Amino acid sequence: MKGLAMLHLNAVGWIEKEAPKCGPLDALVQPLAVAPCTSDVHTVWEGALGDRHNLILGHEAVGEVVEVGSLVRDFKPGDRVIVPAITPDWNSLEAQGGYSMHSGGMLAGWKFSNFKDGVFADIFHVNDADGNLAHLPSDMDPAEAVMLSDMVPTGMHGAELADVQYGDSVLVVGIGPVGLMAVAAAALRGAGRIYAVGSRAVCVEAARRYGATDIIDYRQGDMGSQVASLTGGKGVDKAIIAGGDVDTFADVIKVLKPGGRIGNVNYLGSGDYVKIPRVEWGCGMAHKTIAGGLMPGGRLRMQKLASMLSVGRLDVAPLLTHRFHGFDKLEEALMLMKDKPRDLIKPVVTI
Repeated sequence: MKGLAMLHLNAVGWIEKEAPKCGPLDALVQPLAVAPCTSDVHTVWEGALGDRHNLILGHEAVGEVVEVGSLVRDFKPGDRVIVPAITPDWNSLEAQGGYSMHSGGMLAGWKFSNFKDGVFADIFHVNDADGNLAHLPSDMDPAEAVMLSDMVPTGMHGAELADVQYGDSVLVVGIGPVGLMAVAAAALRGAGRIYAVGSRAVCVEAARRYGATDIIDYRQGDMGSQVASLTGGKGVDKAIIAGGDVDTFADVIKVLKPGGRIGNVNYLGSGDYVKIPRVEWGCGMAHKTIAGGLMPGGRLRMQKLASMLSVGRLDVAPLLTHRFHGFDKLEEALMLMKDKPRDLIKPVVTI
């Protein structure tokens, strides 16, 4: 098979590899639509997962099943499917304990382009097919459906981790595609004021469309000072971190009310430690909670999110700012995600 791979740190390229084998519970899928992610950029150009050699990239895909294992019950060759970025082993003890995304070890539910080749290939392997694949609704655009692989569930998991409740004031840091879905999720969960932190006009426009009431442009001054001004010095009830770096937590802790909660879904690609300001954390006693989590994967979550698109509860079209056609456009789309021009939210490649 042919695939777009991380050759080594700071280098990507096309390679040929032996096609994966299909186990009794598994499926082999060929892509119909895929999307590069900032996580791919962190992996290749920041070495967030260490130096990987000839590892095929990509973890966001919609595809067509080409082969299933002998024990797969609900899928067959020819089925069009949504493939979640996180594909847990559902019979694991971690999954039974409620943390499917860590099945087999910390972050081990994230297999594509982490522990095995990803979806930027002619064909890719999906473990535990009945537990991880979801049927693609016949009327759904594959390019839009691929947002259900990662962007939608990750952003929504941020709102879950922050435990956004009716009327909460919510700060969303970073309004790329994941942050925009966090804004949408906060609005869907009944948040009151939603403060979105970002500067690119295309993202700001989308954030307002998804429910942001206030925009904080970090290029125009200190984020904390702007939040304090907008909240009369009171700060916010909840915060979702979908961008920034290891120093972002300190800024957010400072504007979080006592008893507040941070939901972090940002992939920290570099830095050794997250620093928490002692005084603003109430000397450790302010009941300010940080919950950081990899989004849950699996079939049920994909089905539920797909239903939101089907009934018009959520519109992902504003995320798709750049559409490419053809397998050979994958590298161009990935480099676009790396360079992040100001008119970009998310590139998608249909195949």
